[in-house]
Amino acid sequence: MSVNQDLLQRRYKVMGKSAPLFYDKPLHLVRGEGVWLYDQQGKRYLDVYNNVPHVGHCNPRVVEALSKQAATLNIHTRYLNENIVNYIERLSATFDDSLSMAMLTCTGSEANELALRMARHCTGGSGIIVTDFAYHGNTEAVAEIGTGFMPEAKHSKRVKAFPIPDSYRGLDGISAEQLTDAYADAVQQAIDEFEADGVKLAGMLVCPDFANEGLLNVPQGFLEKATAKVRKAGGVLIADEVQAGFGRSGRHFWAHQWYDLVPEIVTMGKPMGNGHPLAGVIARADMIEEFSEAAMYFNTFGGNPVSCAVGMAVLDCLEQDSLMENAISTGGYVTRGLKSLQQQYPLIGDVRDLGMFFAVELVTDPDTKAPAALEARMVMNLMRDRAVLISRIGVHDNILKLRPPMPFQPEHADLLLSTLDEVLTLVSKGMAS
Repeated sequence: MSVNQDLLQRRYKVMGKSAPLFYDKPLHLVRGEGVWLYDQQGKRYLDVYNNVPHVGHCNPRVVEALSKQAATLNIHTRYLNENIVNYIERLSATFDDSLSMAMLTCTGSEANELALRMARHCTGGSGIIVTDFAYHGNTEAVAEIGTGFMPEAKHSKRVKAFPIPDSYRGLDGISAEQLTDAYADAVQQAIDEFEADGVKLAGMLVCPDFANEGLLNVPQGFLEKATAKVRKAGGVLIADEVQAGFGRSGRHFWAHQWYDLVPEIVTMGKPMGNGHPLAGVIARADMIEEFSEAAMYFNTFGGNPVSCAVGMAVLDCLEQDSLMENAISTGGYVTRGLKSLQQQYPLIGDVRDLGMFFAVELVTDPDTKAPAALEARMVMNLMRDRAVLISRIGVHDNILKLRPPMPFQPEHADLLLSTLDEVLTLVSKGMAS
């Protein structure tokens, strides 16, 4: 039995066979550096998927900040500590002035659960609107709104879903010009259903770039119109920036800033601590004050001085290494390369991008747009075999998800694109045979 097989069997015994693993042949990783990961045999893999190491795996400045603060002091937020206040001041400065107060947690799931509690408390409602393929975390409260993966969402009377606002596939019988209003009307239908059920609306929670739904090209004006309907009904907008935030889009620090609106609540996580467990909620001061007075919320580990030192180092790296600018330049380079491949391979139905974030939708027929789920799985695994790591997403599991660490450079893009070209050739030949 190989080392990997032995480790896999040991994992099954202590974690169960259903604990998720990437790829048909699971990877045994032992080290990371920048945009690279290394397995137990020293083989190097290009990471084009993981957004947790936002400023690069094992970033030296982040590691130094963590170790220095850990060697000095680590406490919770119920003591005065300048580190914590400095970090929140700097973080809140990246938002609209109305979003000026924060509560820190350890994970994005915690942050989204806290946001739900706050929205429900401040509005007096309980109903939450999400897309019909939503994922916002793993706790019981957010599993209830996880219409994409979680069984709890199927039985909840506090959750209504609307169709994902997808301009590529659209809605049956609806023209492109009518899509914005059609999707906004679907949100209104959810509001009306809550009212008919006697459930007061608390708000709508969406990822502004609709990442798990496939990094959608959202019909222009949809989110603004949908939010207006939610607010008219007494609800608030919660923007889940756990995947999209911290400059990944390049032109804006937060994905919701692409739209002509400001959410009442924003949640953050994953890239916030570059691998260290740091997440949080930022919201209107009046909402946090009202909620805090009633709930006396605290978090033993969330927002401790070590976490805040790490968070500050991440912000330093983003600024000092011009990583948002890199998201624009290198992101554009990747997009042009992907669109060039689209011209060569009918398998690629659509290419979508937002800074350093890309989605490649695979179809068996470009006219019918029939999802190529099997082919997407093949591409993902063949890329892994050639030492380039990607994933797949979407309702039909047919969308390649490319979300590299922010220091990703054109030379890394060249390796990604040449490898993808090779793999698409193999998969396309298999489809033709």
